[in-house]
Formats: sequence, C-alpha cells, structure tokens
Amino acid sequence: MRVRIEAAGLAEAAEVMELIHGVFVEYGFTWAPQEEFWDLLASPEAFPYRDPQGAMWVMRDETQAVVGSIAVEQLDDSTAELHRLYLDARLRGSGYGRELFLLGVDWARRKGMRRIVLWSDTRFLDAHRLYERLGYARTGERRLADVNQTVEYRYERQLGSESGAAKIDHDH
Repeated sequence: MRVRIEAAGLAEAAEVMELIHGVFVEYGFTWAPQEEFWDLLASPEAFPYRDPQGAMWVMRDETQAVVGSIAVEQLDDSTAELHRLYLDARLRGSGYGRELFLLGVDWARRKGMRRIVLWSDTRFLDAHRLYERLGYARTGERRLADVNQTVEYRYERQLGSESGAAKIDHDH
C-alpha cells in the first residue's frame, strides 16, 4: 500500500478523530469524544499541536483517507510529549507506526528537547512493544476518570543525537 505523510493541524482533526473512532470500535471502547479528545476539539488558539510548541502529522493512503497520526507537544525547555499515535489495523506490523513515532521524536530533537514522554493505554500491547524496541522505559501508571476507565502506562527516554527519521513516501 502506498502512503504519504503530511503535516497536519486543526483542519485535519476531524479526520484524525475518525481514525481514532475506528480504533475505539476495534478495542470495544466507548466513544465519548467530548470527554477524551479536548485537544482535537480545541479552538485554534488552544490547539496544542501547532508551531512553535507542537506539531501533528497524518498518514494518508492512496484514497487520501487518514490511516495514521502522530502529534507532539513541547512541555518545557527539555521535554516533549508524544500524543495521538494511531494506525489503521491494516497497517500495523508494517513499520508505519515506527515511522510516525520517529517523525515526532525527530521534531523534538530538532527543537532541542532532551527527553520524550508519552502515555499509552495498557490495552495497546503492540504499541508498547514498539516503544520498548525503540529504547523507551515504562516509568509509571495512571488511572483516568473517563468513561473507558482507562489505565495508562508512562514511557520515557532520553534523546541522543542519533536520527531515527524514516523514509516518508514509499510502497509496502
């Protein structure tokens, strides 16, 4: 499948939410966007994934549908947090999740961040294997007061100068 990754913003938020909705259906989660997706429903001024404090990208397939997403937000002078890594089930295991993930990491590195953190639902086992393969350590856990009774793991890693950027436009 041919895919293309492009910079995204609030204009693409509805498409990202559609992708996430599909993942929620797959995992049997309750869909409550107003409760769980404040960032994607934010006003333009409050949208956290815009320059210079953040960024977002989407992956599109040959039909132009959004089949993947990643966002990153600068938390302080040295720390960035990755958000909204989602991938259509048909593409998992193909390296595309890693490609999106490393795009966010490279953004943080270019901004001078020295550490990456992220939170991931405990039920996303494939994602956890990816994070651990990339050298991220699980450093905490939290329970959210949301409709899905979400429990999340915290992952983090110090950033070095190595580059992890993958080729952006290719066939698989």
